[in-house]
Amino acid sequence: MVAAASTRPQRARGRGHLAAKTLDGRTRLAELFQEGAAKIRLPDTFDSSMEAVIINTAGGLTGGDRMDWSIVAGPDTRIDATTQACEKIYKASAGTAEVTTSIKVDSGARVDWLPQETILFDRASLSRRLDVDLDETAEFLAVETVLLGRKAMGEAMALGLFRDRWRIRRAERLIHAEELRFDGDVGALTGEHAVLSGQVAFATLLYAGPLAETYLDRVRPLIGEHMGGVSQWRGKLVLRLAAPDGFALRKILIPVISALRNGMPVPKVWNL
Repeated sequence: MVAAASTRPQRARGRGHLAAKTLDGRTRLAELFQEGAAKIRLPDTFDSSMEAVIINTAGGLTGGDRMDWSIVAGPDTRIDATTQACEKIYKASAGTAEVTTSIKVDSGARVDWLPQETILFDRASLSRRLDVDLDETAEFLAVETVLLGRKAMGEAMALGLFRDRWRIRRAERLIHAEELRFDGDVGALTGEHAVLSGQVAFATLLYAGPLAETYLDRVRPLIGEHMGGVSQWRGKLVLRLAAPDGFALRKILIPVISALRNGMPVPKVWNL
């Protein structure tokens, strides 16, 4: 009999790929691949766009799990990609959970990457990467929201690891790069005034496209007195927000995202 201590834990693996094309003036499915815990569902839409709902059937991630997603928006397509629910990152007994997302947006196309919140539990360990390649005429909107535990449940992320890496290129030229890393005593680090000043919910939104300057005037009043800021330059808009909990942050995020979508609502799976 093998001792329980030497039994290798089962790990979640998943890989999902979606590619879209235009047909009769609508965005249609060109390729779909899903493997392991990764699933992609395409609910009906009432316009020419495609909505893709990404699902992790493992129900969350822990150390050693890995999920890989890729999206290709063909010329003149429109894809709104979101997640079925918040992604939960549980305590890691060993290793680090890894999530990679690769998005390619061709000429005249637009992708809105709008996953729901990532919840980091105490002693979670997550490394995440977003790589985006844009055509010169493509548009891209992304939001990533992180909750350091669920405040309403009395939870907090005191210790752990969270690394988030973004690389966004237009016509093969790097236009945005950022690295975020919380490691070790996350509670003390995020309590610093120069970091989150004790807030446990935060989000980064990025828009790359010809309407960056127009959108700046729309979203700046929506931030108001909340902890956050927005700026735009060279066809790129970046907005950062922080709030005391996920509900408060979502109340700010939803109108901001709608403004960055020309008044369109957030995907139906989102709710307050």
